[in-house]
Amino acid sequence: MSQRAVHSSFLTFLMGVSFFGLILVMMLAINPPIMQVDFPWRKPLIGLIFGSICMLGIVAVFFPKQCSGMFHSGKGKRYIGSNTDNLVSHGTFPTLRGHHPDCKGFSAHVTQIKGKTLCAACTGLLLGAIIALAGTILYFFDDWQIAQNSLLAVFVGVLGVGLGLFQFKFRSFVRLFFNTFFVTGVFFVLFGIDQVVQSLFVDLFLVALTVFWLLTRILLSQWDHWRICHTCRTPCEIREKRKKGDYYLRLNA
Repeated sequence: MSQRAVHSSFLTFLMGVSFFGLILVMMLAINPPIMQVDFPWRKPLIGLIFGSICMLGIVAVFFPKQCSGMFHSGKGKRYIGSNTDNLVSHGTFPTLRGHHPDCKGFSAHVTQIKGKTLCAACTGLLLGAIIALAGTILYFFDDWQIAQNSLLAVFVGVLGVGLGLFQFKFRSFVRLFFNTFFVTGVFFVLFGIDQVVQSLFVDLFLVALTVFWLLTRILLSQWDHWRICHTCRTPCEIREKRKKGDYYLRLNA
């Protein structure tokens, strides 16, 4: 089986598990388990774990090179997080805008804010992480009560996660919004289910599912980057590396 087929099968598996998780979340919200095992320190513990995930996400947006270096090594690292402002469409080594190649194939991946070119996905993930972190502090540490809206929160969260997984299908500000909605949706799912079920084990399962959703979203973006370069007909160093099989070339979001 070719490397491309293996990657496609793996992504299909990730998407299937992700949407099965969303269905399971809705079932938990509608029919919560009768037997609930709770602990007095449930909320601060879950808040600490989920808040740490949000903080790591914020750090990853501001320091993509350092964070990516924890998982990757090799030549591809030099492509991450370039601050260059030169706008050259193509060349042996294309310049970067919003840490994406300055190529029309990646025009949907960036957005203009006050004259600056930013990665739409990273900007959305940053905004979502800040909102989710604020909500985590209010709910898990400040006893913010939203019991009457918990079921609605879960359904909104499921919608946000589902749209966020397909954010690569959209452009610019829509992509930014869906990435923001993705992270806040994860938070809505977590606090909504926590209100309904009030179980430490269910909360820990949802935190693990959150990490799985994030991983799936990252790998889908990497696949989208590879697809764009694979179908591009203009030669450049990034395209050639991807065509040789460097599927996970180090370009974030």
